[in-house]
Amino acid sequence: MLSEFEKRVVREIQGDLPLESRPFAAMARRLGVTEGQLLDTVENFLERGLLRRFGAALRHQRVGYGGNALVAWVVPPDEIEPVGNAIAAYPDVTHCYQRATVPGWPYNLYSMVHRHSEAECRELVRRIGEALGIEQYILLFSTAELKRSSMQYFRD
Repeated sequence: MLSEFEKRVVREIQGDLPLESRPFAAMARRLGVTEGQLLDTVENFLERGLLRRFGAALRHQRVGYGGNALVAWVVPPDEIEPVGNAIAAYPDVTHCYQRATVPGWPYNLYSMVHRHSEAECRELVRRIGEALGIEQYILLFSTAELKRSSMQYFRD
């Protein structure tokens, strides 16, 4: 369980970082603590396995990555982990997940691929499939971004 103060810290750090030279100092001021106290709390979250990382979300379309595909793969169940790890190792793959199949939809492994164009996505996925011996897959290209946000915890 988190203390009330820890919940306040989560609320503060889950949003966008302030665009200033010391963003954690600004957050700490809003929390009424020192920057060191805030950073100690964040470090404690890391040590406890509650926080995995801080990340930046780049708007890939705005920086020239127009190819964006969800790839659904059919992988033998006993090969999911090694194949998933191999797919995840490609630099242009940002996500890789196993999912249950349903009747009429045999796909059980999913990855997101980002390249400069749809053609480059198709070529990369073809090469991945060939390298890993996966013949059955489908590319689902994004047509519009309707929402993109991070999960928000302990909202008021």
